[in-house]
Amino acid sequence: MKLSVIIPCYNEKDTVATVIERVRKVGLAHEIVVVDDGSTDGSRDILASIDPQDDLKIIHHPYNQGKGAAVRTGFNAATGDILLIQDADLEYDPREYPVLLRPIEEGITQVVYGSRFLGGPRKAMFFWNMVANRTLTFITNLLYNAILSDMETCYKVFRAEVVKGIPLRSRRFDFEPEVTAKVLKRGYRIYEVPISYNGREWNEGKKISWKDGVIALWTLLRYRVTD
Repeated sequence: MKLSVIIPCYNEKDTVATVIERVRKVGLAHEIVVVDDGSTDGSRDILASIDPQDDLKIIHHPYNQGKGAAVRTGFNAATGDILLIQDADLEYDPREYPVLLRPIEEGITQVVYGSRFLGGPRKAMFFWNMVANRTLTFITNLLYNAILSDMETCYKVFRAEVVKGIPLRSRRFDFEPEVTAKVLKRGYRIYEVPISYNGREWNEGKKISWKDGVIALWTLLRYRVTD
């Protein structure tokens, strides 16, 4: 099975080249689809300077539309059998790919999430970020009859036919609750594996805020009653 790694990128000039290099070093990606979401910090120049091997596909949004919009563009452009979302910062380690892919390759499941709360090594999170993550995950479990530990994780892996068959509309960070809600509503059980996590500080470019938590809550409620 061919793996497509989807990398949404917005103003990540200091890390995006390193992330692509690390993905390549793992040696598992058939293609790397980078979607630059209207960056204004020089990320586009960095991407233009990267060795344009056959595995790299770079798509530019003319203006910033949000992570969800960038991921959807990446999904549409991907040609692999398995789609894996990788952030363009250094919070998540591509060396986790074998663990993330194994349940799908072995036919155990069609959707895998990498959980930051299942005992893997991690840099300490901010307390209120942890509370927000746990609260949103609890509400997800309550509304959709699941037992997830980390709904908001970046590392989401899908068989291509699963996620490409789901109508996705979210443009920002509400992508995470939307895709989770719709996957669960369609009867797919999400398999979680422990991953490491190296969370960055606000002054290092972390972008999600408390407002996104409120939107995520509304998204979970909304898609419980509509598709």
